[in-house]
Amino acid sequence: MCGNNMSVPLLSEALTVPGTEKETAVVIFLHGLGDTGHGWADAMTSIRLPYIKYICPHAPRIPVTLNMKMTMPSWFDLTGLSPESPEDEAGIKRAAENIKAIIDHEVKNGIPSNRIILGGFSQGGALSLYTALTSQQQLAGVVGLSCWLPLHKTFPQAASGSGNKDTPILQCHGEMDPMIPAQYGAMTAEKLKNIVSPQNVTFRTYPGLMHSSCPQGSKCAQTLKEVI
Repeated sequence: MCGNNMSVPLLSEALTVPGTEKETAVVIFLHGLGDTGHGWADAMTSIRLPYIKYICPHAPRIPVTLNMKMTMPSWFDLTGLSPESPEDEAGIKRAAENIKAIIDHEVKNGIPSNRIILGGFSQGGALSLYTALTSQQQLAGVVGLSCWLPLHKTFPQAASGSGNKDTPILQCHGEMDPMIPAQYGAMTAEKLKNIVSPQNVTFRTYPGLMHSSCPQGSKCAQTLKEVI
């Protein structure tokens, strides 16, 4: 079955790295604030597995309060990066629904949801966590790099209908991250253990690493091989 990408707004312009053989799994990876899917598509190409299709969508361009209302690619508005900063609840929920639409599209095209990994970096990782925890589709795994859990005060109630209570979640964080301190990542991991099966939450830190994806990317590649 072949669905129409135009019916899923984020898919129409997303960068896709196809498998080199029959595709039996999908990785959806979301970039961070101010970025695009281009760099991550290149990264996925370098760690690709032949039976996986990689989808790297672009966030819409919106004014971002944190950056003096400058317009830039952003999955939702940000007012601050601390756990107590006000949050764009409507924007977060809208973004999550757009990512769920990509998941649903791939399922309709023949990829079981438990063969789909959702991941992201920074704001994209945050959206990945929120989307997975509020999705009824059971995923193969979730990867969050240098990120946090949006709307954390709404959980565990917000995850009451989630299909991912037993889904593996890998968090990776640089210990020298000046933007999203590793402490926030650790707090997120502890929160996740109160939402999903604690044994399925893995939190890894990297000495000397700042707000960056390397060497987290190599660990991400290993995780893909383990879960799909």
